[in-house]
Amino acid sequence: MSARIGRLRGLCLRHVSSTRQTSPIQRRFLNQFISRVQQDDLPVLEQRQFRLAVKDNIATVSPNPEEETPLTTTCGSNFLANYRSPFEATIVTQLRSRGALLVGKTNLDEFGMGSHSVHTAFGAVAQEGEQQAVNKHSAGGSSGGSAVAVATGEADIALGTDTGGSVRLPAAYTGVVGFKPSYGMISRYGVVPYANSLDTVGLLAKEVRPITELILGSGEAEGLWAEHDPLDPTSLSPGARRRCASQRDCYHSGPLSKHPYPLKNLKFGLPLEYNITELSPSIRAAWSAAAAKLQSLGARLVPVSLPSTRHALSAYYVIAPAEASSNLAKYDGIRYGTRFTSPTESDAAVSEGQEEAQGNLYARARAAGFGDEVKRRILLGAYTLSSAAMDNYFLKAQKVRRLVRRDFNRVFALPNPLLDKPESFELSELPETVGLEDKWGPTEVDFLLCPTAPMTAPKLEEVLSEEEKDPVNAYMNDVFTVPASLAGLPAISVPMRVQEEKEGTGMAGLQLIGQYWDDARLLAVAEAVAGVVGEEL
Repeated sequence: MSARIGRLRGLCLRHVSSTRQTSPIQRRFLNQFISRVQQDDLPVLEQRQFRLAVKDNIATVSPNPEEETPLTTTCGSNFLANYRSPFEATIVTQLRSRGALLVGKTNLDEFGMGSHSVHTAFGAVAQEGEQQAVNKHSAGGSSGGSAVAVATGEADIALGTDTGGSVRLPAAYTGVVGFKPSYGMISRYGVVPYANSLDTVGLLAKEVRPITELILGSGEAEGLWAEHDPLDPTSLSPGARRRCASQRDCYHSGPLSKHPYPLKNLKFGLPLEYNITELSPSIRAAWSAAAAKLQSLGARLVPVSLPSTRHALSAYYVIAPAEASSNLAKYDGIRYGTRFTSPTESDAAVSEGQEEAQGNLYARARAAGFGDEVKRRILLGAYTLSSAAMDNYFLKAQKVRRLVRRDFNRVFALPNPLLDKPESFELSELPETVGLEDKWGPTEVDFLLCPTAPMTAPKLEEVLSEEEKDPVNAYMNDVFTVPASLAGLPAISVPMRVQEEKEGTGMAGLQLIGQYWDDARLLAVAEAVAGVVGEEL
């Protein structure tokens, strides 16, 4: 399938104009916000209140609708540059009821499509560092603005969306915590969709504890895990939530413990397929050091094999663009989005349904409204859904997705509560070279431990130069985050210090992946692991 994606790369690049948007390195210093609440409108924080930044593809209502610069929901796109949502996303309402004070809407890759937060109509997002913008490092994507808002202390909690790693990758690049919950736990109502079967609302913070308090509950506030949203068809039902939680630890253990979760006797799996050639030597060394540190504290570290994950990235970049091409079809300048009319084209002709006028408007609107990366993925998705390519691409990608999910279910000690029976296992399916602890079957572990990204944050000028040469190369950044997304599993990135040979941020992410709905224990263990690997931070 990787070869097929390579052939599709040429198809997309031939059809997308090389004309770029206005220089991405511009506008404000770090450019993490698209719109902000005026400081005069922000009250003094009281007990149990916190500052919340929201990714600009999540609907919000301005606290003060009369202000000159109200909060918009732009998705980082010219198509929605001035859009003000008449309603609010469920997750924003839930957090407001728990003390959130909205400080602004954060910058992102357009419609969540990107790995460096440079594909945006509002200028690239940068990390803190040198004063010259061209020397700055990538903030990751697509939730780069949310990550920078947390890293700079402008927000205590930030919301992002994670389709294939868009919360965890920025967290790794900026040295903060990024959590993607199990698919179906957090409501997606009010989130502008990219790929419905993959989109997940995630949270970012400087530490794990604030995220844990929101997910599991703190004081009188109920945990987000227990709240079903009837407005979201992908929200897990109340009965299913209770059933899943009854098979897991830490959901009903009372007040959150002030002591770290004991790591002794926990079994962490090191996926053999994640030790790829493209992995930075500094990150490989930090990963190994973190594993050794956990082992010294009594944890068990064992190799595991996830054979199908080597095809996960290719499958993702078939499935996600296919769903995106459908979701973005409504942005035509007639029903949704800014209308880009020509001086010779009358509104009357369009409104009267004249086919040629509507077709011209549709083409003009999508050409002017969408950026290059969005166009590229729409083209890729439309092709894979065509009758000529459906069998060879989309259906095979869905099969790979099922195999990826099966591989995860086989290595976790806990069963997937959504399955009626455990996954079966055929030893013959594994290569003879795979050195597993138990030759009679796959090693069963509590969590998987791996890097969040194969490299540290590159400089923005390097990112933009590479985007000009071969924009599809950026897809490689998602290689470690996509598998958990395809399987709908909870995953979290915690900061990990690395020793770099060249000038860099010195930060990377250590990712922990858990079984479905094991979010509560994953957060508890992640907090303990972060305390261990972050001792030198």
